[in-house]
Amino acid sequence: MFGGLAFMVNERMILSVMGDGSLLIRAAPERADELLTADGARPADMGTGRNMGKGWIAIDDAAVATQEDLEFWVGVTLEYAGRERG
Repeated sequence: MFGGLAFMVNERMILSVMGDGSLLIRAAPERADELLTADGARPADMGTGRNMGKGWIAIDDAAVATQEDLEFWVGVTLEYAGRERG
């Protein structure tokens, strides 16, 4: 999906690993502003000027270079995937 290898939990896409090693993640929209302050995080888009919406975050490959960094972002998206749908 989106040119990468997507992973799903509870019928939700939680993240996609892109060909360049970056990630596309889905996070709780209410945490987006906080998460976007992290190094290497930016709002995800579907092309120039087409924002995917609050909670879709692109993570640069350098920002997931360590096991600890990767576990943080996977945890963020698993937290969202585990929430009840409303």
